Amino acid sequence: MEWKHDPLPQDRISAFSRELGVSEVLAELLLRVPLTTVDEARTFLEPKLSELIDPFRLANLEAAAGRLEVAVERGEAVSVFGDYDVDGVTSTALLVSVLRRFGLEPRYVVPRRLEEGYGMSREAIDRTLELGRPDLFVALDCGTNSVEETAYLRDKGIEVIIVDHHRSKQGLPCDCLLVNPHVHDGGPAGLADLCTVGLVFKLVHGLLKKRRESGDARAFAIKLRDYLDLVAMGTVADLVPLLRENRILASHGLRILGTTDRAGLRTLMEVSGMTLGEEPRPVDISFRLGPRINASGRLADAAVSVDLLLSEDTDFCRTAAAQLEAFNRERQEIEREITERAVEEVERRFADASGVVLYHEDWHPGVVGVVASRLTRRLHRPCIVLGREGMLAKGSGRSIPGLNLVEVLSECRDLLESWGGHPMAVGVSLASTNVTEFQARFDKAVAALPVGDLARPSIEIASWIPLDAVRDGLLEELDRLHPFGQHNPEPVFGCRGVIFDTTPEVFKKQHFRFQLHTLTGRRIFGVAWNMSDNVPPTGRPVDIAFQVQWNRYNGRQFLQMELQGWRPAEASASSIGYGGVSRSFGARRQLQTRSRRP
Repeated sequence: MEWKHDPLPQDRISAFSRELGVSEVLAELLLRVPLTTVDEARTFLEPKLSELIDPFRLANLEAAAGRLEVAVERGEAVSVFGDYDVDGVTSTALLVSVLRRFGLEPRYVVPRRLEEGYGMSREAIDRTLELGRPDLFVALDCGTNSVEETAYLRDKGIEVIIVDHHRSKQGLPCDCLLVNPHVHDGGPAGLADLCTVGLVFKLVHGLLKKRRESGDARAFAIKLRDYLDLVAMGTVADLVPLLRENRILASHGLRILGTTDRAGLRTLMEVSGMTLGEEPRPVDISFRLGPRINASGRLADAAVSVDLLLSEDTDFCRTAAAQLEAFNRERQEIEREITERAVEEVERRFADASGVVLYHEDWHPGVVGVVASRLTRRLHRPCIVLGREGMLAKGSGRSIPGLNLVEVLSECRDLLESWGGHPMAVGVSLASTNVTEFQARFDKAVAALPVGDLARPSIEIASWIPLDAVRDGLLEELDRLHPFGQHNPEPVFGCRGVIFDTTPEVFKKQHFRFQLHTLTGRRIFGVAWNMSDNVPPTGRPVDIAFQVQWNRYNGRQFLQMELQGWRPAEASASSIGYGGVSRSFGARRQLQTRSRRP
């Protein structure tokens, strides 16, 4: 594991610290975002809803809001068609909720992944039309590449709005209203980073503006802030950059999520082991709420998740949340079995591959995306994992930072039946007879890219600090940087010359707990996840890389380190060129940071 640290000029850190009135540690972290001016930093530290950009600055959004306004005025039949992941589910729930407030009763459909595939497939559209022919069809989190399917709807005289943030691979659908900042001018900085639920939030904001101008009393009764819990969930789960607009939406939305009035969300939070009334962190969405919502779409019907988010029936919510919990447990078991087999396959056949494609006809297509995520993190290589559906191999891929999977797949497009997604995550399908050639072509395409150091696992040290700086005040400053996520990662700190003077305690055969002592007698508790095979030595100085967080339990909180890695302390001296003075300087550093018993 390579340790990386890009030092910033100390005079620049000190000046930024003075101008902002914050510690030098926080100033360094802000400069790494990067935020280069005091005004940018203050806006970042205090995200305000009043600073959200006018929704009509998004291409086609004013026209789309106007078409929804016509639907409201005429009481038209509207069908909302959303994707089956968290972004699609929350987008659907948000739009349906607001349209109901205006007196409409929109039908909503989520594609059944195993039967109908991804997005606006003809099968899923026909099932939607069986519920009744709509005047307006609104597709969310899909549709940018649905040229034929849009034409199919238009031939039936149905008007179409598409709100999506996926990249275009071919000609765009015609004779419809497409809101997608990636295929039109994205507008002011930050709007192009919105996922679909963020774009839907903009759309309903635009609708409210129009209805308020028309004097519709219902529009004045709707408080957009109340829907930010849904926006935060989709934004965090879809791994979009948590900067600018997304930071504002996620920051306020997470606070609202903690005290949400939605019966379905409250029940799902309880099932997920979250504490109601406590502000969630992005990790709670990524590893608790998100997987349960996704599980229904992966194994059954994601409409269950939409029903849950929209329902006010407590009994139904308990039943639906229990169902999602059961789906999630089933998903975890299937995923565990496939991951074990996938790792064996990599070791046996693809140990030297730059990009990995795995396929087995018995692997469940609904969970291969999660397996691809696990493999990518473990191997630090882009991975695509496929299962079989009929004559097709279908699945998902995940990438590493700096490597655009959409570009890689474009080199293999002649082998693919369908493909699309984001630079970091894609979905693909191809004839099972083409898998072998696809494996070779994908590997070759990845190897041809100037990946460089990206393919080597590393730890990025945001700031080197003395051990005694790890205290509550540091965490209180870090709280101002929340929420952490894409493009605003949780910082990893480094301490040099730390000594573990008590033996760490291994638990559950995978993890270990430890405690360190500062020269002032303070104890710092810590944990290392999945590192039981790499316990640091006792009594010898080491460098440590760690994150620091609040551990909340029974209404109390205390500081806790999460160890990310360690190395012998001598490595730091040689790597930064102490040379012949390493002993004297190193000894002084160890006196600052050395751990001991109180």
